[in-house]
Amino acid sequence: MVGYPASWVNNPDIIRLNDNMVSVNSALEIDLTGQINSEQIGDRPFSGTGGQLDFVRGAYAARNGRSFIALRSTAQSGFVSRIVPRLLGGAVTDPRNDVQFVVTEYGCVNLKGLSIPQRARALIQIASPEFQDHLEREATSLGWI
Repeated sequence: MVGYPASWVNNPDIIRLNDNMVSVNSALEIDLTGQINSEQIGDRPFSGTGGQLDFVRGAYAARNGRSFIALRSTAQSGFVSRIVPRLLGGAVTDPRNDVQFVVTEYGCVNLKGLSIPQRARALIQIASPEFQDHLEREATSLGWI
């Protein structure tokens, strides 16, 4: 068996050569513009980026490829929304323009090509119902919807 270095395995140009490539990654939070934080909880580092962005980009660029970010809509036993107006963690693992599908237990949305207002509305739809009104008010106050 041959091992390959991360510089090859995590290279989006290599990943995209796999037809029908699907990447599935997780997130700690996503803001209403589609930015992903998978590294920090508040000011505390939680993990490194690994190859997440490499696989997000490589899978999307592959022929018939798809990239998914899957997360529960809440944390802390339902008391905290993981879909937030702005990232609380400060780290941006995946920039909004690279995010394709986002999945919670309330559905799946495709953010590719959507405007900020469209992204905000789509993400509010897959947020936990008890946080949707708050997120809509915040998006409105930020001028996004």
